[in-house]
Formats: sequence, structure tokens, C-alpha cells
Amino acid sequence: MSTDMYLPALPTIQAMWGISLAEVNLSLVLFFILFSFFMLIYGPLSDKYGRKPVLIGGVGIYVLGCLLCALSTNIWFLVAARIVQACGAASAAALAMALAKDLYQGVERQKVLAYIGVIIPLCPMIAPILGSLMLEYLSWKWIFGCQAVLASLAFYGTLAFKEPEFQKTEGGVIDMLARYLVVLKNVEYSTYCFAFSAIGIGFFGFLAGSADIYIHVFGLTEQQYSLFFGFNAIGFMVGSFTCSRLCVGYSSMAILKISLIGVVLSSVGILLLSGSVYSFAAPMFMMTFFIGVSRPISNHMILDTVDRDIGAASALLTCAYFIVGAAVMQLISFDWPSKINMIGQLGIVGGLIPLLSLFWVARRRAITE
Repeated sequence: MSTDMYLPALPTIQAMWGISLAEVNLSLVLFFILFSFFMLIYGPLSDKYGRKPVLIGGVGIYVLGCLLCALSTNIWFLVAARIVQACGAASAAALAMALAKDLYQGVERQKVLAYIGVIIPLCPMIAPILGSLMLEYLSWKWIFGCQAVLASLAFYGTLAFKEPEFQKTEGGVIDMLARYLVVLKNVEYSTYCFAFSAIGIGFFGFLAGSADIYIHVFGLTEQQYSLFFGFNAIGFMVGSFTCSRLCVGYSSMAILKISLIGVVLSSVGILLLSGSVYSFAAPMFMMTFFIGVSRPISNHMILDTVDRDIGAASALLTCAYFIVGAAVMQLISFDWPSKINMIGQLGIVGGLIPLLSLFWVARRRAITE
């Protein structure tokens, strides 16, 4: 909701303050950069002090950030407020997979991660519609006021949350941060973590460029844009739900490889078929569908390579995914001859890198054994 709800407002904010697309996209890019950085702080903190106190502090900061965004009077105030928002939002994002690791094992964890993958896209599906309605009847500032209300409900959830038992780490701040070195020395974890952080780069390019493509290139209204954007969120949801069904009776590795090939082929479709709004939306839907299939399995596979420092491993995994996404969102903001072609090219790279990592790790295991 922190990003997708105000995407329809980006052209409005850009015109109102007389700024460039690159400047207004800073409120997206810096959000993701700080969001990613603070996940690295929250992960070890939760391993030492517990999940609940970290969530209480983080979600509280997020509510404050929402209110500051609503009070913004220029792009730099908004960017600063978005940084506060990001600092708080990182707590929940860093700990979601750690909690899944704390509470579930094996196929059950894969299914839970898939269910999370079904639930999470509801926000980007609904968020642009809510944002565009507020633009039409209220103003863009109400978007952040709505986020503050919703976050307050999440804050109540953190207070009511019963924390699971797990083995906590010891030592000071330096010792906590040093746990990342322990995690990174795990070759399989490091390989998969950074390789699979590339899988979403086509989607992140779409995320930052979609308003410009649909509104300026294809001439849609903010309301029409929100519907097309929500269509992609359905792709994530259907993909994750499909994964939850398939992982019970089929090989997880086979499903993962097929989904990565699907990302590549749908990205090729974007390059070849995107002459109209519908011929762009269809292969983009397929790209998000296959990413949705892959994420629960790949996250489970990566977390399965570690037994301790789960908070740090979960935070680093999510951080790598979003920091790569932030770089891509700034990249897509530049004046490319065709943002659509750039998204297709990014999608091809995003599918090939993790696919190659699977073969490399399999070969390494064979040599070691």
C-alpha cells in the first residue's frame, strides 16, 4: 500500500510541483533503498530481542511517516517523509519470512508462503483503485491519511501478537551485525539470495514506469490505469495460489525451473507484442504470474539453507530483492526510447540469472559429493 496506492498520483504531483519524472520517482526509489537498508537492522535486532518489540517500534514509526507524507508541501518534504515511512515499514517486511521459518516446516512452510503470496497482491490490486478514487473526489494527501489508518490496525495487531519461541543470539550491536558474515559464508544461501533478487527486476521496472506508460503512452485515465495495474496484481495472486496447489504433488524444483522459463518467455512477449495497451498488459500479466509461482518456492528453498540467524537471513533476502528493485526503478525513470522494451529486456535478464544459479549450485553439489 505504501507504494501502489499513490502511483496514480505521481503524474498529478509531478505537474502540481513542476518537477521531472526522475524527481518525483525519488519518493519511490529512496523509499525502497531505506526500506531495504533498515531491514538489515531489524533482522539481527529481532534475533536478539524478539520479533514483537521490533514490530511494535517499526509499525509505530510507519504510522508517523504516513502522517508526515500527508503534510508534505514540496517534493523534498515528501521524500523525507517517505524515508520515515520506509524505516518503519521495513520491520514487518524483514520479519514476515522469519516468522514463517519460526512456525512452519517443509511443505507446510511452502504452502504458508504461497498463501502469503496470495494475500499480499490484494494490496496492489486494491491500492491503485483506492488511490485513484481519492484523487478524483479528495486529494493525493488523503492517500497517506488512509495508509495511517490502516497502519494503526496493524499496530494493534503487533500488540496482540503472541511471539513464538526461538533461540536468541547474544552479544552487542557489532556482534549482531557480524551475524551477516556468518550467513554470507553459506555459499548456497548467498548464491540463491543474490541470484533470486533479480527475478523481479522486470516487475520493478513496470512498477516505476507503469503510470507513464499507461497514462502518457497509451492515453488512459488514472482510473483506467488503476484497473490495468490491478490486473497485474491478480497475476501475482493467481501465480502464488497455483504454487500452493502444485507444491503438494509435484517437484518444487521442476515448478521453479518452469516458472523461471515462463518469466523469460513472457518478457520476450513484451518485446514482440506490445503495440497496444492490451498486447502489453497480457504478457506483463504472464510475467507477474510466473514470478508469483516462483517466489514461495524460492523463498522456502533459500531459508532452508540456514538453521540459525533466521532474522538476519530473512532480512538480507528481502533487502537484496528490494535494493535491486530500487536501482531498476531509478533506471526506468531515464528518458529511454521505449520503456516497454526496457521492461521486456529486464524481465529476460531477471529470469535467466536465477535459472543459471540453480544449475551452478547443482553442479557444485555434484562435484563436492
